[in-house]
Amino acid sequence: MKETVEITTDSGERVKASAPVVLSASRATDIPAFYADWFFTRLKRGYAVRRNPFNGIRSYISFARVRVVVFWSKNPRPLFPYLGELEERGIRYYVQYTLNDYEAERLEPGVPPLAERIETFRELAERLGKGRVVWRFDPFVLTDRIGVGELLRKVERIGDRLYGYADRLVFSFADIGGYRRVQAGLRRNGVRYRDFDEPRMLEMAEGLAALNRRWRYRLAACAEAVDLSRFGIERNKCIDDGLMAEHFSDDAALMDFLGAETGRNNLFGPMPTLFRRSGEKDRGQRRFCGCIPSRDIGEYGTCPHLCVYCYANGTPEKAAENYRAHCADPGGETITGR
Repeated sequence: MKETVEITTDSGERVKASAPVVLSASRATDIPAFYADWFFTRLKRGYAVRRNPFNGIRSYISFARVRVVVFWSKNPRPLFPYLGELEERGIRYYVQYTLNDYEAERLEPGVPPLAERIETFRELAERLGKGRVVWRFDPFVLTDRIGVGELLRKVERIGDRLYGYADRLVFSFADIGGYRRVQAGLRRNGVRYRDFDEPRMLEMAEGLAALNRRWRYRLAACAEAVDLSRFGIERNKCIDDGLMAEHFSDDAALMDFLGAETGRNNLFGPMPTLFRRSGEKDRGQRRFCGCIPSRDIGEYGTCPHLCVYCYANGTPEKAAENYRAHCADPGGETITGR
């Protein structure tokens, strides 16, 4: 469902803007960690502008109809002071929290220490409830120093610390061969990488299932073609109508948008949520992505975490340049103010 509205820009111009119900913030950069100030400034002004990374075309996104924001982050702590504002506005939200352990290998040089990130996760889950903070170990990266066994030990160490604070674990396998800029970033940092083949994927899935006998997390793979259902691993929806219906069922406008029928009972208790528009997916995402439609407001080449396997940054120098541009105009229509 795509609707547009007319808005007045900061310069007084009247323009057409898309008006999504679900906002993604963001697959392209870490808005909570670095651009929370910008996001809430734009929320007050009622719209933002996103530049297409391939052709540079600017598109206007109105916040007039937004009912849910899906945040993506490796460090959502800078969001904490602003969460009350979302709640006051009646905007629902949940957090896709990528919590990896590549400290020893320095694959994520810009993120806080692991212990601090785990504590942030626990604090956020205590505030929102564990169902609204989704643990992602994303992606699994194989190198000459990290094999399947070591990856499983990394997952185990984090999973033990998050027990009672998370109810699902979402993961993906790094697709390095398919992204030239990912290959370039790893080579630039002297990382000898290996792509996951199907036998290693199955070995990883079997190990996760074994660990999960004591945790009982919901295990889900993000946009992976391989069928892992034999290990109790489902295909994930990051922009998830089921999660929204479970946690935000009192929002009638949102439930109408989702085509959700909730709150009915039979002789055996509450019935599962039914979606009249089940199967509708975001056509702009990868083939095996299960996400429902949303509008993303992030921009590539703007994340100072500088993860060496990142597909969204070109070079560290460009990301740093764009972040400096943001700092010079932190409330501009776009993240970079350009």
